[in-house]
Amino acid sequence: MIVCILALGLFSSALGRHLQDGSDLSRVGRLRGEPGDAEERRSLERRELSRRSAGLNEQTCTALRGVESALQNSTSTYTFKVRSMGSLSLAWVGDGSGVLLVLTTFQVPLFLMRFGQSNLYRSENYGKTFKDVTNVINHTFIQTEFGIAVSPDHSGKVILTGDVSEFGGFRLFRSRDFGLTFEPTDLPFVPLIQMLYNPGDSNTLLTLSITLDLWLSDNFGSTWRKIHNSVCLVRWGPRNSIYITTNTNGSCNDKGMLDLKKTMDYGKTFHTIASRVYSFVLGGKFVFSSIMTGMGTERVIHVSVDGGDHWNIAQLPAVDHQQFYSILAANQDMIFMHVDDPGDSGVGTIYVSDDRGTVFSKSLERHLYTTTGSDTDFTAISSLRGVYLTSILTEDGNIETVITYDQGAKWQPLRRPQNTDCDAETSTNRPSRCKLHIYASYSTAMKMNVPVLPLSQSNAVGLILAHGNVGDSESVLAPDVYVSDDGGYSWLQALKGPHHYAILDSGGLLVAVEHTNSPINQIKFSTDEGQCWHTYNFTSDPLHFSGMDSEPGSRSMNVSLWGYRNDYTKWVVITIDFRKVLSRDCNEGDYEEWLAHSADPSGSNDGCVMGFRETFLRLRKDSVCWNGRDFAITKKHLPCPCSAADYHCDFGYYRPENKSECVEQKELVGHALEFCLNGTTEQLQTSGYRKIPGNQCEGGFQPERKETDLRRLCISDALHSKSLTDSSSPSAAVIVMVVMAILLVSVLAGAWLVKKYVCGGRFLVHRYSVMREHVEANKIEGVDDVDTNYMETEKTQFNDDSDQDLLE
Repeated sequence: MIVCILALGLFSSALGRHLQDGSDLSRVGRLRGEPGDAEERRSLERRELSRRSAGLNEQTCTALRGVESALQNSTSTYTFKVRSMGSLSLAWVGDGSGVLLVLTTFQVPLFLMRFGQSNLYRSENYGKTFKDVTNVINHTFIQTEFGIAVSPDHSGKVILTGDVSEFGGFRLFRSRDFGLTFEPTDLPFVPLIQMLYNPGDSNTLLTLSITLDLWLSDNFGSTWRKIHNSVCLVRWGPRNSIYITTNTNGSCNDKGMLDLKKTMDYGKTFHTIASRVYSFVLGGKFVFSSIMTGMGTERVIHVSVDGGDHWNIAQLPAVDHQQFYSILAANQDMIFMHVDDPGDSGVGTIYVSDDRGTVFSKSLERHLYTTTGSDTDFTAISSLRGVYLTSILTEDGNIETVITYDQGAKWQPLRRPQNTDCDAETSTNRPSRCKLHIYASYSTAMKMNVPVLPLSQSNAVGLILAHGNVGDSESVLAPDVYVSDDGGYSWLQALKGPHHYAILDSGGLLVAVEHTNSPINQIKFSTDEGQCWHTYNFTSDPLHFSGMDSEPGSRSMNVSLWGYRNDYTKWVVITIDFRKVLSRDCNEGDYEEWLAHSADPSGSNDGCVMGFRETFLRLRKDSVCWNGRDFAITKKHLPCPCSAADYHCDFGYYRPENKSECVEQKELVGHALEFCLNGTTEQLQTSGYRKIPGNQCEGGFQPERKETDLRRLCISDALHSKSLTDSSSPSAAVIVMVVMAILLVSVLAGAWLVKKYVCGGRFLVHRYSVMREHVEANKIEGVDDVDTNYMETEKTQFNDDSDQDLLE
């Protein structure tokens, strides 16, 4: 997995944004700038470190003794010499191997050719030391857009794509031993995308050429064969299957006229499983396809649970060319689907499915998801089942964060952290609006000062780190860092101002670095899930920070800080090993039982979510010890009696805001509920409830629900292979209709062009916060220059999980 690509030529503008410097760092900087004996200054710094905590609860925190000397002996520095306007890429190879590859690249256009140079470095000790191994790739120029392709099975396979166009084309460098040695292979084509590993067999690779031919290798890139042409999109499926979209006319721009094909024998035979396809996605056990309807102006979602052999029409509203679908999450149980609202509202509705992916019900209205930017705050909390965060746009234009703990059955705002307060106006006039708001993808797209998205890890139970603010809505002020240790029920303001952060040792250690345009020399860390933070000055020569990285999986104790000194030609990686801080291994007494989703452990149904109570063994906050790489989550669960909370509202029903009962949608009252399933029309008889997929409750509330086969045939549009127009000779009337249609389309296109390019495109207006008004009135410094009447940028690429077009 490529962890990051650092474009050195772009960092000057990114780092030049006006940010607030941290008081701790400023104080240390002043100490260094004062005259006097150097040893005396270092002594002052050590005393300062030992007595203070970097967190907000320093009055109740105890300093860790011996930290500075232990970390100084565990800090390593390496300098990479990179030409100006070059780039640096890094990738971890394997799991627990300690191998880190770094590729530095410099290239400039030279008339009709490109001149470039690459250097490859390898570390075997988590980035503490590196060795220049450029000779193993014969000093070949490596294409940075293809990056370092690492096999997902941690087998140690690595692929680099070299440009040897002066000798006739492109060359692969293939390693099976964690980048220790590489074998060169010339390609019989020019690649368009990175090599795609088969998730089930890393020896089998796929890629597309610039002529849209699909190529396959079954011997780890040693030899290749072309298996299809005119391919628009390719995806590996389960059990070695391959899915592609293709068009007989060779154009991928004609969306809505694509064929979806599948092969189970590595391209020897292909079968068309759907036609008139706009886009497709694989997720969980489902295959989704957006299909043009018979009229050719709308499209609907089709779903298959058997790999595309049979399709059902999803019971979702159809969308036109100005709307889109987007799959927010999919697992083996169900789907979260966003359906864009008509018009330029910037919002839509989240629907949740049954276990077949066919019958949907409303989950959340006014879900913030911009049409042009394709930006949404929808975030899955990976350490607890059924927990998701996202943002809505309220009727009065506020952006508000909401959370669900039961897989979309009910959403609610986040609670205000106990150690925070709202501004005076909100606290006095609108106390109910004083809530926590989380900054996620939408905020970063709006150029807010948010360096890292919300973070959770599957092996750090209940732990969430996120940027946010407390108020009546999301604010344009620089956000602070908040921590939740119970899956989002309660929050703590942990650090002032924006930070880069990471989870280490399965949650036993948190690290953070301030996000600032000034040089830094300090890292902050916490051993108690963010309640207390301590500081360590990792260098006497501050650097311009650009990124923080640790081995994927959050089990490592090593973190690497990347940055540069003086100019962009000397890039530095400083690796800190925190193993000596957590000097002893955790034992049985360091853990305690924790009931998830619990507010009152004495209650009989407390913690009952998704039909069962789940108890974990978690590290005590006062235990300063090492979980270790072999740490495994220990949990047990007991079933609960069913209640209304264990059910989604059924098809045709919804939950009004702040209500637990499901009521029938007004437009469907008195109408029979029918839908197409497995080729026949089904009639639904329901009291309004459908059990949440994956819910394991027993007994208790059991509402009546029945589906009756009416024996009426219904056929999926995905099975229609004929063209949308008749192939017979046109009559005069048809010609007249065609001419009129062309004129109408021209008028509509002209109006659209005027709207988009003359009137300035679509606008989405909201009010970030009353804080904005106070900031403007009082000329408070440190506020990003964000226009509340901004124009969104044009979408330039597609999301894999969205069928959104470019017409917005």
